[in-house]
Amino acid sequence: MKFATKAIHAGVKPDPATGAIMTPIFQTSTFAFESPGEHKGYEYSRVQNPTREALEKSIAALENGRYGLAFSSGVAAIDAVIRMLESGDEVIAPTGLYGGSFRLFSRLFEPLGIKFHYTPMTSGGEVSGLINEKTKMIWVESPTNPLLRVIDLEMISKLAKSHGLLLVVDNTFASPFLQNPLDFAADIVVHSATKYLGGHSDVILGAVVTNEESLHKKIRIIQITAGAVPGPNDCFLILRGIKTLHLRMQRHCENARTIAMLLNDHPKVKNVFWPGLPGHPGHEIARKQMRDFGGMVSFILQQDTKKAAFRFMKKLQLFTIAESLGGVESLCGHPATMSHGSMPRDQRERAGIHDSLIRLSIGIEDTEDLENDLIQALGLSQE
Repeated sequence: MKFATKAIHAGVKPDPATGAIMTPIFQTSTFAFESPGEHKGYEYSRVQNPTREALEKSIAALENGRYGLAFSSGVAAIDAVIRMLESGDEVIAPTGLYGGSFRLFSRLFEPLGIKFHYTPMTSGGEVSGLINEKTKMIWVESPTNPLLRVIDLEMISKLAKSHGLLLVVDNTFASPFLQNPLDFAADIVVHSATKYLGGHSDVILGAVVTNEESLHKKIRIIQITAGAVPGPNDCFLILRGIKTLHLRMQRHCENARTIAMLLNDHPKVKNVFWPGLPGHPGHEIARKQMRDFGGMVSFILQQDTKKAAFRFMKKLQLFTIAESLGGVESLCGHPATMSHGSMPRDQRERAGIHDSLIRLSIGIEDTEDLENDLIQALGLSQE
């Protein structure tokens, strides 16, 4: 089954009770038992809910996985995966990863005795040099947030397998439309479904997908025991968003290509970070493992200062200054004070997340309108 067909049909079937084409919102906390110990497959909505179940099957299918689990947020999904580890275990992760992941790792799990090592992951040597007998997991983002660094999934997967390590890939920035880490032998894929999967900036939700039954069982126990599950209405909204994921991603990528080229050629822009540019250091890897290059673009102005970045952002009229990404509308963010504001300044700087960096989530508006907004803001920002 091709991707567009899976996006519309996978995990979803007409409601057997009514024939409803769209999966109903089973807005109930509990379900009737026929007799003690006998029910129709559902007992309590923290444990299972038909709307959530449909979403979990849909996301699993999109990622070419066997098992999907939905959580109340992307961070809750990440939390559930890391909870499989024990005190004394070590994890290798990329520098410049999502600030929420870094905050979770550093503030909640490091005090419990789990150690995290950060490396650019541009070569196998950078990773293998950090592996020891305590290493249990390699955590990957590709492309990374916010510098759009591309990590070679095939290379990291081979390294992880040779050392018996779990490989987890946060696929939020790419979405299943552009990249399927399980096809590169990743063990687990996580998503902030809030972003491209939902696509309309109206719901918070996370997801975990795996092909391994043992991992699914472990994470499901965490899911139903800790209880960080999404409500049925949230699941319905993500299911609705998924049905147009392929169409939206095509437009996100088309618009991002135009914007990246515009910024790359503009005299007031110093650096542009987008994997589709031939000069991007990860361009060839992205061509190998992605179907297109995504809707996120980051850049630095020639006036390489926080003041200049803020001045530019305030001049925007169509792009909205806001957290998050992946919605139909175009957003502009300042990673150093927004998505990565909780990361200590020295660590941000070492990761390349400078105060002058600007991150754009390119929406699906008319391309010319987006271009005009950026051009006028660039022109006014230095007046």
